[in-house]
Amino acid sequence: MRMLMMGAALAMMTSAAMADDDDMRGAQKLAIQGRDDYWHCLAREYSRDSNQGLSEQDFSRSVAGACPSERQYYRVALLDYLTTQYPNIDSGAHLATANRAVEAAQKDIVTAFVKHRPPVK
Repeated sequence: MRMLMMGAALAMMTSAAMADDDDMRGAQKLAIQGRDDYWHCLAREYSRDSNQGLSEQDFSRSVAGACPSERQYYRVALLDYLTTQYPNIDSGAHLATANRAVEAAQKDIVTAFVKHRPPVK
């Protein structure tokens, strides 16, 4: 009887661990999808013909306001993943990390814009 109870407890713990693992994989998948969607939107912004004559500051302002729904989805999906992955860390720290990830994406696209624009004549 004791062996049966231990077996049942082990099965329940394994099932719970698998469910947690599935939740984590699902959250990770959504965070990656959110990142990719945001990057694709920023790439479309980068490629717009109307941006060709912009200064770095103007392009930076344009990027900061671009893709609001993709940006928010990425932030929320990353926040969810971080909360799932690290449940004992303060949610404010996770939010700060998600915000830094969004800022890094914007900074990267501005850097690419500056490096690849034609020289000023």
